[in-house]
Amino acid sequence: MYAKLISASVLGVNGTLIEVEVDIAGGLPQVNVVGLPDPAIRESVERVRAAIKNCGFKFPLQRITVNLAPADLRKEGTAFDLAIAAGVLIASGQVAAERCHGALMIGELALNGDIKAIPGVLPMVEQAKRCGLSRVLLAAANLEEAALIDGLELLSLHSLRELAEQIDPQELHGRSSRTRHGPARLTGAAGGQVAGGAADFADVLGQHQAKQALLTAVAGRHNLLLCGSPGTGKSMLIQRIPSIMPPLSDEEALEVTKIYSVAGKFAHGEAQLIRSRPFRAPHHTISTGGLIGGGSTPRPGEVTLAHHGVLFLDELPEFSRQVLEALRQPVEERAVTIARARATLCFPASFMLACAMNPCPCGFYGADGERQCSCSISRMASYRARLSGPLLDRIDVQLEVPRPASFLQTERGLDSAQMLERVMAAQERQLARRKRSGVSWNSELIGAALLREAKLQPPAARMLEMAYQALGLSLRAHDRLLRLGRTIADLQEQEEIGEEHIAEAIQYRCLDRNTQPL
Repeated sequence: MYAKLISASVLGVNGTLIEVEVDIAGGLPQVNVVGLPDPAIRESVERVRAAIKNCGFKFPLQRITVNLAPADLRKEGTAFDLAIAAGVLIASGQVAAERCHGALMIGELALNGDIKAIPGVLPMVEQAKRCGLSRVLLAAANLEEAALIDGLELLSLHSLRELAEQIDPQELHGRSSRTRHGPARLTGAAGGQVAGGAADFADVLGQHQAKQALLTAVAGRHNLLLCGSPGTGKSMLIQRIPSIMPPLSDEEALEVTKIYSVAGKFAHGEAQLIRSRPFRAPHHTISTGGLIGGGSTPRPGEVTLAHHGVLFLDELPEFSRQVLEALRQPVEERAVTIARARATLCFPASFMLACAMNPCPCGFYGADGERQCSCSISRMASYRARLSGPLLDRIDVQLEVPRPASFLQTERGLDSAQMLERVMAAQERQLARRKRSGVSWNSELIGAALLREAKLQPPAARMLEMAYQALGLSLRAHDRLLRLGRTIADLQEQEEIGEEHIAEAIQYRCLDRNTQPL
């Protein structure tokens, strides 16, 4: 007696189909699960046994072998429970094989036979469609999430006993299944509008240069570092970045939603893709694995959860040196590769890095006020040494945020709606160049595409060369100034980069202009 069904697992942030084979033969009653299962899958034997009995079926008192193929791929999670139970029932003749034929089966079983929701449904269902499957049997709580992938017939099950119920197909289609065609609905703000309730830049008094720097950083998705004394508004400014970021495209929204589905952070019952860009702000005590991703079978970290969004590191020098150095590859390559003995996986990590820090341990070095810095030179040097030169070299916008002189006559300046309008206009110019450059953001321009799209006027080229020599810039910093100038020119609707654009870009590299602690 033999049965074969199709289930799925998650590898990185992508789904992979797994064949579940069940064979029932004579011999001593026992159940063996083979095919590199993890402890959660081995424990599924007891869940399946209890669920089958509590749903009124008979668990075969024979030798049962369950094989998960391909056998050389490590499997983990509870998504195989439903397929294993169905395989046992089909192989023992208690359920007709036609009911599950050619369908993806995913779901966790409770001891009473109820089918529970699982994480990672979206990439599993997407892979099923890619492989030509047309039906999916899954938990009712996962139905809305799976419906984000169009062109599939989705059958939701509340209990294992529903596999044996004889229901009219028309009644079944109307009661517990769904077939969706067309684009998924999207959550979040509509294009060109600030999300309701979001923090607004109008709340920030003064800091006009900082606002302009943030506008430039967001328009080209450049990495950002704000440095200043406590209470100058560094965190307040960065926390308002989401209010001026353009909404996710359909393709980006699907990628982000898949990541949050795998991480178990997608709310069950949602029928919409994530539309707003992620904003992740981990605490400075986070580990390297928590930031980059890790585990025996690698799982996504904060850099992947911030994909197509913002990763905010407040109090940057307080993070572990090892954690910060691990950021160098993801920031440069916009992806992170994690190698383990069992698997080597690549996770997407295309994010805007936003950081905030104090100039010294006490926070008042160079402050304009009565408070004076109490840090020794050696203490300040030790504080700054926590940030390596290669990491700082990868941050395009480095700006000092001064203490406002007065609040009585301080203008509020641009609000988020006005800034978002300018960002959207700059993005349209970048998208118009995408067919030639192959990238969507100025910060991604490299090599020949950078030289072709970032055309310098002669005075601008001379100024950039002078800055390169006088400041001792690296080649990486030189290219980042060029990309930054391209974004500034886009904001001013200029085709070529002028001298004033390069001058403004140089003003945003304060760590290059200072040889001493800020």
